[in-house]
Amino acid sequence: MRLPLKIASSPDPTSLNCTLAVPPDERSKAGSTRSNTTATAEASDGAQAYRLFKDVRPDLVIMDMTMPGIGGIETIRRIRQWDRGARILVFTMHQNAGFAVQAIRAGARGYVTKTSPPDALVRAVMDVLAGRIAISPDIDHELALSRLGGETIAADVLSAREFEVLQLLLAENTTEEIADALHISPKTVANLHSAIKDKLGVGSDIELVRLALRQGILTQADAGGPSP
Repeated sequence: MRLPLKIASSPDPTSLNCTLAVPPDERSKAGSTRSNTTATAEASDGAQAYRLFKDVRPDLVIMDMTMPGIGGIETIRRIRQWDRGARILVFTMHQNAGFAVQAIRAGARGYVTKTSPPDALVRAVMDVLAGRIAISPDIDHELALSRLGGETIAADVLSAREFEVLQLLLAENTTEEIADALHISPKTVANLHSAIKDKLGVGSDIELVRLALRQGILTQADAGGPSP
């Protein structure tokens, strides 16, 4: 099974020979960086990733945005709440400025898409380990384009928690399922659902889906058909 997260740790975090976390299907891309890097733990979902992070205390986490359970945004938020110095690099298929904004807002230090050239991942790893923000060039371009339209951008107005709830709603999770995944009450989920629609200026869940399709938060395949 493909694991969406790997965690790496080094005996000497100050060394230039920093360890590297490599997603299993991208070993060849990152292999040219350091031969003495080690991956010390891996997780198949967000909750497990959070538990392992506390046990391993790695130098760097490379993770996907799409994970079972609590998902990428909430996982980033929890890790950063526990360790404000955590270095997290998102490496994902989501070539969407909104996801990048929310990931950085939640506490990630970098965002690289899997369609980027191999050296983009290498540079991002070194930048994040050096304490810098790293964004792949395609996302920089998407960020610029997203500001040209007049529509309210979900990533700009929603908090990290609201964006995570939006993703779970779009994935057709019930209020109770979302509450269980995020460890909050169903009433809180309902209040967040209402706040999301208010902030985005939509009056129904159908309009919410349409907006998500336009902004690339939801794909037509995810929605089960052509755009409304």
